[in-house]
Amino acid sequence: MNPKVTILLAARNGAEFIHQQLESYRAQTYPNWELVVSDDGSTDGTLSLVDEFAKSVSQRVVVLRGPQQGFWQNFASMVRSPEVSGDLFGYSDQDDVWFDHKLADAVAWFEQIPQDEPALFCTRTQLVTWQGKPMGFSREFARAPGFANALVQNLGGGNTMIFNQAARLALQKTPPEAPMVAHDWWTYQVITGVGGHVHFDLRPSLAYRQHGENVFGRNVGLQARLTRALGLASGQMAQWNEINLKLLYQVRDQLRPENVAILELFARARTAWLPKRLWLLWRSGVYRQTAIENLALNLAAIFGRI
Repeated sequence: MNPKVTILLAARNGAEFIHQQLESYRAQTYPNWELVVSDDGSTDGTLSLVDEFAKSVSQRVVVLRGPQQGFWQNFASMVRSPEVSGDLFGYSDQDDVWFDHKLADAVAWFEQIPQDEPALFCTRTQLVTWQGKPMGFSREFARAPGFANALVQNLGGGNTMIFNQAARLALQKTPPEAPMVAHDWWTYQVITGVGGHVHFDLRPSLAYRQHGENVFGRNVGLQARLTRALGLASGQMAQWNEINLKLLYQVRDQLRPENVAILELFARARTAWLPKRLWLLWRSGVYRQTAIENLALNLAAIFGRI
């Protein structure tokens, strides 16, 4: 098996860092890849750097015009684009640096998965400063991936995600006009919802740059825990759940029956009165990855913030 991995790079005014990201593709120990760049209206030197890179590698490089409607629409447009082909597909941000084993690790895992079954590979990341100085690692997740987790938490960062053609076909059935919170959370929810395989690898696959332009920053440390808690307390999570549930109901006919049941129970829990709300939440089986996070989830439920 020698699958072609198509890298889906969402770009917009990334000239400051994109050269390092492009060079990290060149350094991959697994060489059977091609690059699709969806540019969302860059006005700096981003496209010139991509063009120079394309001329210096043997792999195919394609540049598409992005929808210019935000980050998740840019990634989703590549998933849907008829100009994108391949066996495996990997989201890429423009300001990370991939480790040379990233593609090789993913391909090795996919060799164990039947090609006709949706599957998703994701990993931890090494966090680095704006200047590239190491500052720790993203969280380890010990509980198994699954739809009951995906309803209330995204497991892996999109910049680490690689999925197969069967997963892409499932994602393509999402109506184009359907809003979503984030492309990676959508990917985790849909692939688990249809009964796909998900693997979260504890070996970091890239350096994730932390700076003011991150759409979502690091997820470790006291500040990150407080941010998540405040998100639950403020009702932000409830707003996200509302968006996600509308999307999932639009692909409900794709979901496995047991996941439809989880979806229904969780949706009912969000609008039920206490104590039935907590009972329905418990029956749904939804869970986050740590005991503290699950406590926060239940407290949010008590106050009607799910």
